[in-house]
Amino acid sequence: MPVSDGTGMTSPPFRLAYIDWMRGLACVLMFQTHCYDAWLGGNARKSTFFMWSQLGGTLPAPLFLFLAGISFALVTDKMRQKGIPASRVARVTIRRGAEILGLGLLFRLQEFLIAWGWSPWSDLLRVDVLNTIGLSMILMGVVCWIVLGFNPRSHPRFALGMSAAVVGMSISLLTPLLWTSWRPRWLPWPLESYIDGVHNLGQPQAWLFPIFPWAAFAFAGLALGFFLLSERARKRGAVTFVLAGAGGIALIYLARWLDARPRQLYATYDFWHTSPNFFLIRVGMLLMILAAAYLWCRWGAGQWGFSPLIQLGQTSLLVYWVHIEFVYGRLSILPKRAVDIRTASVGLLTIFLSMVLLSVLRTRFKGHGLAALAGFHRPVKAN
Repeated sequence: MPVSDGTGMTSPPFRLAYIDWMRGLACVLMFQTHCYDAWLGGNARKSTFFMWSQLGGTLPAPLFLFLAGISFALVTDKMRQKGIPASRVARVTIRRGAEILGLGLLFRLQEFLIAWGWSPWSDLLRVDVLNTIGLSMILMGVVCWIVLGFNPRSHPRFALGMSAAVVGMSISLLTPLLWTSWRPRWLPWPLESYIDGVHNLGQPQAWLFPIFPWAAFAFAGLALGFFLLSERARKRGAVTFVLAGAGGIALIYLARWLDARPRQLYATYDFWHTSPNFFLIRVGMLLMILAAAYLWCRWGAGQWGFSPLIQLGQTSLLVYWVHIEFVYGRLSILPKRAVDIRTASVGLLTIFLSMVLLSVLRTRFKGHGLAALAGFHRPVKAN
């Protein structure tokens, strides 16, 4: 049975299953973070358990963006191999990014209407992860268009991959400045918030998802995607992913070494929010997860029978959209910030099983009503 890479592409088993598996892992990490954050109360919110739960919640957004970049590379390369002109490739991919951005704005409208009466109007303009995924796809489409326009035939994958890596690292390096001394204060806050996450609060907010630094993860995935598509990488097979995992470990140690230097590049150095060193550490972790997911899906139990993670990964947008209402919304299945760890864990299991069931129904009845949320265009086979 074919699997989806999350952008409408399908492939024979295991070839792209690891991408869906990683996206499903991101969904599970997101579920546990949201459930425990929404429902735990009292001393449970001060526990070590809650701390680790929220720490795990720092991975889903980078994973979703990173995988969006890899999927974007697969789609772009497939279209390029078919001889589709760069302008049309850009038009298709940029339009898809605009659709995701539109869904992000629609999601914010839905949340505002459901919370009518106590949600401030400014929530309509909050920069959430869907908005950033959409904008990142638009930016990746523009970059690929420019690169293919200048370099249509001579080693296009290498040129695209290197350009993506440069753009991603540039975004990371500019982030500390754009959050401090280079802040675009002259922009209206709804626009500035897409640059530094300022919202309407006067200072950049770490809980939002502005382009700087979050789009850098998408470009990191884009660069890796073109590398994985290279002839050399394909010939090496599993060795390529082992090397990617080893490269991730090396990135982590490099970033820690850079962070330990007595002198830093920036006057204001915020390791946990804007530091390029922390960005490199997280990219290193993503590479390690990628290698583990590939090996698990190829030789482990990743595809033994039914895989809940692969299933969730195939409909990640849908389950993201729906679970929010049953965790944070008026339809929350447990009282907010009022239960213990055991009760919240039962609620988490309920959410997980419900979302798996919803995902199965979505794939079984695809094209019969839920397409607007899962909504990828007609599949393109990746041979």
